[in-house]
Amino acid sequence: MSTENLSHLEAVKKIKELSESARICMFCTDLETLPINSRPMTLQETDDTGNLWFISSEASNKNFEIKEDRRVQLFFMNNGDSQYLSVYGTASVYKDKSTIEEKWSPMAKAWFDGKDDPNVSIIRVEPKETYYWDTKAGKLVSLLSFVASAVTGIKTNNADGVEGNATV
Repeated sequence: MSTENLSHLEAVKKIKELSESARICMFCTDLETLPINSRPMTLQETDDTGNLWFISSEASNKNFEIKEDRRVQLFFMNNGDSQYLSVYGTASVYKDKSTIEEKWSPMAKAWFDGKDDPNVSIIRVEPKETYYWDTKAGKLVSLLSFVASAVTGIKTNNADGVEGNATV
């Protein structure tokens, strides 16, 4: 596995690629209390500056915890492609009509009575520290490399993998 630290536009591109590929993350709040509070959340989008956007209920524990401490940790996993992303950042909660209108998804109707539901809120996570793990050649090539190594007894160097910081 090689290390490749990314910055600025390359970092945003990688964060967007990995987060939108996985779509669902474990969204962790109240980071100083153990065990850490986490719940699965569906990503709405990662914007062109690397911010991650979610739809949430204003009445949720997550929103209350963000009001007390804006620091959050997100863990994305796309096992099918062996891609992983850890995002530590600062969350902001939005209740204004224009942000809700812009970020609304028809899928959110499963939890809300439409975008005018008074409990709808939007959460933006601004990344502060981000780390990723990815395969350059894809899962199949990695699997074949490991199988060949097991058969031949020659250690694989897993050269097709890459990991590093993604600093926006």
